[in-house]
Amino acid sequence: MKYIKYGKHIADPFESLSAEDLLQMLQDFLLDSGFLSQYSTFYEMDSEGTMEQLRRALLDALEQQGLVPEDLLEEMLNHAENSKLSDLLDRLLERMAEEGYITIEQPHAEKGQLTKPQQGQAGNAEGRARFEITDKALDFLGFKTLKDLLGSLGKSSFGRHDTRELSTGVESDGSSRRYEFGDTLNLDVNATLLSAIQRHGLRLPLDLDSNDLQVRQCEYQSSCATVLMLDCSHSMILYGEDRFTPAKRVALALSHLIRTQYPGDSLHMVLFHDSAEEIPPGALARVKVGPYYTNTREGLRLAQRILARQRKDMRQIVMITDGKPSAVTLPDGRIYKNAFGLDPLVVSETLHEVARCRRSGIMINTFMLASDYSLVNFVQKVTEICRGKAYFTTPYTLGQYLLMDYMQKKIKQVH
Repeated sequence: MKYIKYGKHIADPFESLSAEDLLQMLQDFLLDSGFLSQYSTFYEMDSEGTMEQLRRALLDALEQQGLVPEDLLEEMLNHAENSKLSDLLDRLLERMAEEGYITIEQPHAEKGQLTKPQQGQAGNAEGRARFEITDKALDFLGFKTLKDLLGSLGKSSFGRHDTRELSTGVESDGSSRRYEFGDTLNLDVNATLLSAIQRHGLRLPLDLDSNDLQVRQCEYQSSCATVLMLDCSHSMILYGEDRFTPAKRVALALSHLIRTQYPGDSLHMVLFHDSAEEIPPGALARVKVGPYYTNTREGLRLAQRILARQRKDMRQIVMITDGKPSAVTLPDGRIYKNAFGLDPLVVSETLHEVARCRRSGIMINTFMLASDYSLVNFVQKVTEICRGKAYFTTPYTLGQYLLMDYMQKKIKQVH
């Protein structure tokens, strides 16, 4: 005789969560700048996170949302082997990997397969499974940040950078004129036919000549090359406030905005500390601050070299910093540092570099994440030299200032 055994069905408390929901819960962990571990080194940006760290961050996020049942949490805290909550967390992480938001590398398993650590591997970094967030995840985080920042301002759509000039594009906003070689062939049919009729009279067939061609004019929309300079000196996470994580989020949002709404623009990212270096957008999430000084001059020099390769109507530097320049690279390659006050040598060399940007037609917009009145004079001098703008803002309002400035001030830049 056949028997059917029935068991109690235990519902999955996380069944309704999508991979996007999980990614949004983990954004603080994925974009961490070292604020909770202020003695970590800058070059940890090259290291990969472990799956155990990601699992713990996911559990903390679910607990904060009140989504973890008490009985499952108690079972896990009692160190029960193969607890149901551990299995559920692994399923959630597998879902994120299957949908392309993270990649998982196991030391002794196939890529993308989650396994429990073998005995003796818990304390061995080489034996731990590691993860890496993908470009798809960064794009999603950039989109969510952009939506959050601009949603509060009532902005639902974005255009390109309008100017007061007229050209022959697709959208007709101006009067027609005679076609010239190189124009977009956006014909004004009525004006073209009328020109032919005026020359030869109303007869069929119409005798069209190249001089009869009339094209519609539209507003000329310029392209812009931007270098986003991020200060990653140690002061960005000091004084009880994380200033670098909001800066990274704004950088991701700006990258998403440019890629989707301003396809003709370009964005490059430069980190400046004791020296300066360019990083790809995909590496931004792993960047952490370090025990460094602020070599603003070196960052400006690198930004100028990048912009010199760009053939755009507008070129600008957007600098996010919270402190005074405290280092400068000497001609022999040594780095002169002075963390106390505005050193005359450092300030002088930095302002000379700002003047070179002005001569090259590069505008500098400075976003200050500090309220130190001793820096006001220095920042005002920078904006006076390069005819840029200065914003004394906070990590909470940085995104609104920066993104709205990027979209609204282009007319003044071109002219």
